[in-house]
This record gives sequence, structure tokens and C-alpha cells, in this order.
Amino acid sequence: PRCFYLKTHPLQKIMDKGNHSVITFVLLGLTSNPVTQKVLFALFLGMYLVTLTGNILIMLAIRGDPHLHTPMYYFLSHLSFLDMCYTTTIIPQMLSNFLAQRKTISFVGCMAQMYISLSLGGIEFILLAVMAYDRYMAICHPLYYNVLMNQRLCMQMAVGCWLCGFVNALLQTVFTLHLPFCGRKTINHFGCEVLAVQQLACSSTFVGDAVMLGAGVLILLTPFFLVLVSYVYIVTTIFQIRTAEGRRKAFSTCTAHLVVVTLCYGTAIFAYLRPRSHYSPKQGKTASLFYCIVTPMLNPMIYSLRNQEVKGALVKVVGLKGKRRTLISS
Repeated sequence: PRCFYLKTHPLQKIMDKGNHSVITFVLLGLTSNPVTQKVLFALFLGMYLVTLTGNILIMLAIRGDPHLHTPMYYFLSHLSFLDMCYTTTIIPQMLSNFLAQRKTISFVGCMAQMYISLSLGGIEFILLAVMAYDRYMAICHPLYYNVLMNQRLCMQMAVGCWLCGFVNALLQTVFTLHLPFCGRKTINHFGCEVLAVQQLACSSTFVGDAVMLGAGVLILLTPFFLVLVSYVYIVTTIFQIRTAEGRRKAFSTCTAHLVVVTLCYGTAIFAYLRPRSHYSPKQGKTASLFYCIVTPMLNPMIYSLRNQEVKGALVKVVGLKGKRRTLISS
């Protein structure tokens, strides 16, 4: 198949040769049924608002309660901020497409969306491994925890997460930018997901498979392995605690993190580490919906429902807002 710029006017062909900015993609989305699109618009708009509200409340609670100024909640505030940014990268575009006749996105816009979502996703995977290490230090080495997990180290670890995520996304995006995109301009997805975009390339996918596999090992499997190792030590230490109450308290500090780890890593490994020959657009969209929309919405609920300290801080935040509204109205 011939590439896009070979089908343009001769003068335009000279101007745009090698320039993908003239390409416009069409996003198929989740469905073409107008009635279903309106229902999905209302559903995902509600989920988006719940995600924003929940994560903003978590960040306000952590910032406003001095008891939550600890490494665990410092990393949790980063996770909440990531979830807000991640869903904002995907959902507004999806919502506008539900109401649009022609669901198009420019090549530049598509690459920007892909880069930002890849960055934030990679940061979250690494951050979850850092949070597991924090729990390992708190449970397995409690006497040294406050000394080792100081503010400087926490900031360095957080910055490291962000840098690794941005660098990984940059490498994958640069590779995608150099792919020749052929006659097919339709992305069978609701967003510019990297696998769905690379399916449109008219060159061999061997290099793309290698890049994706390498990124998956470094950004996904390596942090996941570190999480597993951390929890092996954590569980071993918890079973050595003599009292049942002590074991319960120690394990309760890890429950929310374990649930979030299972949701995030499980869906991402299923989506990205399968052979390219087994890639299914339907399964890819389902997995993307889960880790792009459902998981960021559930994370604040998981951490607030399983943690009494966060519950108390959230009650204070909501109570203060209620008092302020009463004073203003009076």
C-alpha cells in the first residue's frame, strides 16, 4: 500500500514528504450506534467527574492533615495526581467523539495524546513499586524507617519515577513517529493507544515488537517483580508477629496498595505483553477502558474505604467545605 503523502498533489507532496502533520486519523471508538453513544457519554462523564472529585479530595486531605504527612501518603498524593492527569488525557477526547459526526484527530494531537498517556502510565507502574518498597521498609525495618525514608529520599524517588516514565514514552513515541503510515487511517480504538496506532504502519512490526517488549520489561515487569519481592518479605515479617492484632494492623496498611497493584499491573500485562499476533482490538479497548478509566476512579475509593486515617481526613475536608458554604450563604 502506498503511504499518505504519495497520494497528494505533486507540489504538496514535495512540501509534506516525511511530514506526518498532514495526516488525520479517524477513531472508531466503542460503538457506532447513536443511542448507545449518548448513554456512554453520560456514563463516562459521570465516571470522569467521580475520578476528579475523588482524587482531588484525597490530595486535599493529605495536604490538610499533618498526620498524613508521611512517605506513604506523599506517594499516594502523586498517585492521585497521576490518575487525574491520565483520565484527562483520554476521556475529554472520548466524550467529544461521542457527540461528533466525524471522530477525527490530527497526527500531532494523536502523538501528543499517546506520549502523555504512555508517560503517565509508566510513571504509575514505577510509583506503585516505590510504594511497595515504602511498605517493606515500614513493616520489615520499622526502627530505621523514619531515618531512611526521609523527605529528601522520597522526593528523589518521586522525581525518578517521573523521569523514567517520560523517557520511556519519548522512546516509544519517537519510534512511532518514524513509522510509514499507509492507506488505512482508521484507528480501531477510542484513543491513540500505541498498539492500535502501530497497527496502521505499512512496514514490518518486528522492531516495534522489540521496542514494546523492551519497554514492557523495563517499565512493567521489572517494577512488578520488585513489588512481588517486597511483598514476599512483608508477608514473611507479618507472619512472625506474635499477636493477631499486630498482624492485622500490619497487613491493613498494605491491603489498599495490593488491590491497586492487582488492578493496574494485571490489566497492563494482559494488554501489552501478549504477542502482537494475538492482539485483539476488542480486548485492547476493554483493557484500556479498565486501566485508563475504571482504575483511576476506583483508587480513591480503595484507599479511603480501607484506611481510617484517610477517612478521618476526608471527613474534615468535607466538613470544612460545608462550614465555608454556610458562612458564605449567611
